[in-house]
Amino acid sequence: MVIAATHMIAAAGDKSSDLDVASIIGYIVVGLIVGVLARFLVPGRDPMGWIGTIVLGIVGALIGGWAAGAIFNDTAGVDWIASIVAAVVLVLLWRAVTGDRGNTIRS
Repeated sequence: MVIAATHMIAAAGDKSSDLDVASIIGYIVVGLIVGVLARFLVPGRDPMGWIGTIVLGIVGALIGGWAAGAIFNDTAGVDWIASIVAAVVLVLLWRAVTGDRGNTIRS
């Protein structure tokens, strides 16, 4: 499934600027995978829902994929690692910005 999603994204990148439904679904699936992996790698509880995780994963994948392409000529496999690292950094930034808001007790 992951390989199929990456092939959809790679194929979508070969087109001009057209985004079809399969490309959007591919971005969401890859974003979900990268976001979930990043949240599992950073210990602790986050007050972020599924949509936040997907958005964080998509942004992390975009930043990581761009960084891998800027550094390496062949990004096979490196783009996934860079995407997850970028998403982990985003999780840490999210925690630094939001602080302890998700763990407050309300009466």
